[in-house]
Amino acid sequence: MKIIVTGSLGNISKPLAQQLIAAGHQVTVISSNNDKVAEIEQLGAKAAIGSLNDAAFLAQTFAGADSIYGMVPPNYGNNNMRAGMIQVGEAYAEAIKTSGVKKVVFLSSIGAHLDSGTGPIAGLHDVEQLLNKLDSVAIKFLRANYFFTNFYNDIPLVKQAGIIGSNFPAHTRMVMVHPADIADAAAEFLQQPFEGKSVSYVASDDRSAADIAKVLGTAIGKPKLPWVEFTDEQAYEGMIQAGLSPEVAKNYVEMGTAIKTGIMWPDFDQQKPEFYGRKLEDFAKEFAARFNA
Repeated sequence: MKIIVTGSLGNISKPLAQQLIAAGHQVTVISSNNDKVAEIEQLGAKAAIGSLNDAAFLAQTFAGADSIYGMVPPNYGNNNMRAGMIQVGEAYAEAIKTSGVKKVVFLSSIGAHLDSGTGPIAGLHDVEQLLNKLDSVAIKFLRANYFFTNFYNDIPLVKQAGIIGSNFPAHTRMVMVHPADIADAAAEFLQQPFEGKSVSYVASDDRSAADIAKVLGTAIGKPKLPWVEFTDEQAYEGMIQAGLSPEVAKNYVEMGTAIKTGIMWPDFDQQKPEFYGRKLEDFAKEFAARFNA
């Protein structure tokens, strides 16, 4: 099959492309970075360089493809994250319609069934709604949970203050996923037939914030690493000091509130999704390697 993979050589897209190439498929990887061409070609894929905001470029690249893996990259420089995500979704919708692609696996997020109160996830709700309007296209929305790799952002805090935390308490439930597990799920769906519009949740582990602090702390030689609950104001200021824009910081504070209140989990629990193979303890080894690098 001819398969298009968006997301350049990211934590999901690279292992996904590698799996598909190993299975004998013709893979084109879309990247906005011309410097990635050589690395993409070394994998055995074709590189297509352009913007996911460019519907004409996407339509040209999608033409003749059997299926595509789509995602909306984070745009931390946008003054309106939700509007920026909608623009990308509109480009996808137009390109899919123009190119005649009939099968799409699209990366979404837990909480995307909600239209507000979830920070950046609300933009993925909008993108799902846009793509759901496409006729005669089978679309599988992969609603991923909280990425394990997000905890890399906490390494400076752990090193400088000896704590880890967010704007929710230690007893808070967190359902998490490893990007490689998302790649496995995407590869599975891209290579099997499905019809209509449907949602599949992708999760790797279901733990409390306190568990996360203990497991990650133990992996780096700090078994008593505490999970600290910050106020929304403290969380916001910390993100600003870390270099995030006010727009991005505001959205991520709202997402933390959504995790704290648990509003994202009921639909996930109702779907009774399968858990993939990589647990918190597995990721902790990767966290320790990054921490000690």
